[in-house]
Amino acid sequence: MKLPVSALLMALVVATGTATAAAAPQARMPIKPISDCIRIDQINEWHIVDRRTAIVRTGPKRYRVNLQSDCPRLGLGPAGLIFRPNRSNAAIDATRICGEVGETVHSENQPPCAIQSVQIIDKAEFDRLSAHAKRSGSGADQPTRKP
Repeated sequence: MKLPVSALLMALVVATGTATAAAAPQARMPIKPISDCIRIDQINEWHIVDRRTAIVRTGPKRYRVNLQSDCPRLGLGPAGLIFRPNRSNAAIDATRICGEVGETVHSENQPPCAIQSVQIIDKAEFDRLSAHAKRSGSGADQPTRKP
């Protein structure tokens, strides 16, 4: 059975549109309210799961931090993870990371890695991810100086 050319073209347009939508960057959804964001001065432990994923615990709250690109040196060297808010939020509260544009994380003497998103996760997910961590540290490693 032959399909009309217009039907083939329409199928191609739909398939291309679907592939383009799938490749589009993920929309940012920062954590709200700000009281639920990562308090970097309260980090108890952190783990580097892979080149683009870290997890952090601040008391009973647990978070997954996804990076925009590979960050192979994250967690190496002294001071563990150093989180930096974006410039506009640093003026208001330099202790919270919510997954907003411009937030970064890095290790001492390493280039910063842009944060793509931050999500609150449950204990089971935190435990599952930390079991596969490549590097780990405590909150004592987190510097509290302002950016």
